[in-house]
Amino acid sequence: MDINVKILLSRGMEMPAYATDGSAAVDLRAAIDEGTTVVIAPGERALIPTGIAISPESKNVVAIVAARSGLAIKKGICLSNSIGVIDSDYRGEICVGLFNTSKEPFTVCRGDRIAQMMFMPVYAAKFLQADSLDETERGAGGFGSTGVK
Repeated sequence: MDINVKILLSRGMEMPAYATDGSAAVDLRAAIDEGTTVVIAPGERALIPTGIAISPESKNVVAIVAARSGLAIKKGICLSNSIGVIDSDYRGEICVGLFNTSKEPFTVCRGDRIAQMMFMPVYAAKFLQADSLDETERGAGGFGSTGVK
C-alpha cells in the first residue's frame, strides 16, 4: 500500500529513500552543520535534527520513528523515547532524541543514519463507557501472567 507524503527539505538534506524494494522504513539522517559533530557521552542524550518535515496525504496515517537495529545492538544507541510518533498534522522538523546506553562516547556526524521512519495506518477509537468488560480466559492477569515458556 502506498501513500503520498509531501516532504519539506531543509539544512541541505536529500530526499529519504527506501534502501531495497522490501524495506519497511526509510533512514533518517543527521542534519547537523557540515564539519561539526555531536558527541553523546555514556548515559547522556542528544536531540538531532533531520532536516525534514512531512505532510501525509491522509490524517489516518502516522509516521513511526524507530531505532536502527545496528546502532542499538552494536553501539548501544537507542531512541530516548523508545519510539517516536509523528502525528499526521505535525508540520515541524523531525528531530530524533538519541540515548547512549553504552560505556563509550558516541559521535554523530552530518549525514549519519541515526533512526528509521515508517508509515502506518491509524484507527481512531470511539470510546464507549461501560459498567463491565467482556470476560476472557486471561482476565486482568498481566506482567508475566502467561508465562515465559
